[in-house]
Amino acid sequence: MTEPTPKAITKAPRTRRKSAPAAKQARPATHPVPAPAATPAARARRSLAEPFAPPPERNPLDRRVHAALARATSSVSPIALMLASADWAGHLALSPGKRIELANLALEQMRRLLRYAQEAAAAPPGTPTHECVQPPAQDRRFKAPEWHQWPFNLMHQSFLLTQEWWDAATRGVSGVSRHHEDVVAFTARQLLDMFSPGNFLPTNPLVLRQTLASGGANLVRGAVHAVEDLERSLSGAPPAGADEFVVGRDVAATPGKVVLRNRLIELIQYTPTTAKVHPQPVLIVPAWIMKYYILDLSPHNSLIKYLVDQGHTVFCISWKNPGVDERELDMDDYLQLGFFAALDAINAIVPGQKVHATGYCLGGTLLAIAAAAMARDGDERLGSMTLFTAQTDFTEPGELALFIDESEVSLLEAQMAETGYLTAGQMAGAFQILRSSDLLWSRMVGEYLMGERAPMNDLMAWNADATRMPARMHSQYLRRLFLNDDLSEGRYPVGDKPVSLSDIDLPTFCVATVTDHVAPWRSVYKLHYLVPAEISFVLTSGGHNAGIVSEPGHPRRNYQLLTRPAGDNYMPPEDWLQRAPRHEGSWWPAWQAWLAARSGAPTAPPALGAPEQGYPELEDAPGRYVHEK
Repeated sequence: MTEPTPKAITKAPRTRRKSAPAAKQARPATHPVPAPAATPAARARRSLAEPFAPPPERNPLDRRVHAALARATSSVSPIALMLASADWAGHLALSPGKRIELANLALEQMRRLLRYAQEAAAAPPGTPTHECVQPPAQDRRFKAPEWHQWPFNLMHQSFLLTQEWWDAATRGVSGVSRHHEDVVAFTARQLLDMFSPGNFLPTNPLVLRQTLASGGANLVRGAVHAVEDLERSLSGAPPAGADEFVVGRDVAATPGKVVLRNRLIELIQYTPTTAKVHPQPVLIVPAWIMKYYILDLSPHNSLIKYLVDQGHTVFCISWKNPGVDERELDMDDYLQLGFFAALDAINAIVPGQKVHATGYCLGGTLLAIAAAAMARDGDERLGSMTLFTAQTDFTEPGELALFIDESEVSLLEAQMAETGYLTAGQMAGAFQILRSSDLLWSRMVGEYLMGERAPMNDLMAWNADATRMPARMHSQYLRRLFLNDDLSEGRYPVGDKPVSLSDIDLPTFCVATVTDHVAPWRSVYKLHYLVPAEISFVLTSGGHNAGIVSEPGHPRRNYQLLTRPAGDNYMPPEDWLQRAPRHEGSWWPAWQAWLAARSGAPTAPPALGAPEQGYPELEDAPGRYVHEK
């Protein structure tokens, strides 16, 4: 991936502005957002002062038609697919050299396959033969020895060659836009994956062996699993086994109290477990597309419990699961009723102390916006900023960008206008499509053909406990950040003027994961040329969620960590990979040590809540919002 030219960052020392007392900090009023632009060039030319022009009001008939189309296609725009396909097919038709290359590749692949078939047929049983194509490193479908025996070796080699040809056909066609190329390549891969020989009984040697060994009992069990899953889906029940992880008992069980509740959040303050605690508290801002307890799973892998046990005073936001009544909540509400309301409560409960704010995914993006606004306004209540798999530049957001263009967003907006929110199923479906080989087809083969249920764990149960998103907020989020990239380009407004990430001078700890499909690590790394502050950057093994839930003792975990001093020169990500020391194990202790060094010498823990300041103990953690379905 080619890294864009880094944006300039100043090395000059900066004088921090004095803030008003915490209790008197004025909150910016809700302000409209900038207008979306058609092209990056047009966005660059647009004045920062230009007012936001929202999408034109739809004709009611058009809205109903678009909403019906969105329901029928799972919010995938057929027009977007048609445009991408026409772009690719038209330019391929005008590229005779590319077509000759593809024809030669097909002939060469045919020769390789025929030669392989001859060698495999002539080889004694059990003798390995040199295969003509190797699967990608992340493709585990054909690892079993049975796939390398006749005739299944020929089947899977033919499939991989077909995959190789279509990848060459959809890539590198002169004139095709990058977005359309990605859409066509992704669509071709999805269609091919549907017809993988591993998905069918007669062509999957593992399923055939299991069927013969059990007399077909695996297929009977698979049919039972399919019926049970269908019943659960129609009734809205969680997946099989998820009900063994009860919120408040098995997960989200760290003791604490709800000390604030408004129409959008509950703020949980956790009960200390040590005689003394660091005086400066930690505020965790989770993403609102997930229940907060991804960071408070079972006691052995709860990041919140880990911090509390290390002597930190921890607060965490629990977002309300929005419904129709919350359809008009917007990004400003998430900033004011969410982050700033929580920060005000913490200032009252632990007065006079800096707060170490931590944001996960969208919560990290929201935190970056808040930190930039606070720096602009001279609000010095934060002591540091930590971001987990959070993007601040959305020009390369990974495969999620396949579902985000004007056509796709307009369909989503039409559907959300009728429901008032984006459903949890729509979000889950999009992520499942992105990793269909792992999350869809392999699971169907295992449960319905092999008849084997994968054991449920706390992370899988949490993943099934999905949330909705308000229509207005989600539309703003997609347009401001994904389509317009307003935050990194200095156009995102808080109050009456835009904020700039270059104003942030807080020590920053940033975590990215190697196999993240939601926030690719190179996209997360772009924080280095947006924020001139000291950045300690961690790249850890695992994906978007599993890489964060990486408790000490977790097997096969490793990470790289390197600190860029404030105002230092930009280092490209490939250079960072070469220079950052590698460490075995969990990154949690490294972050905890980083926090402890900035949180003050331990002292007596603060009280839970501050009734005299309007923050009484409302109820035990995890509160009520986390239980909303």
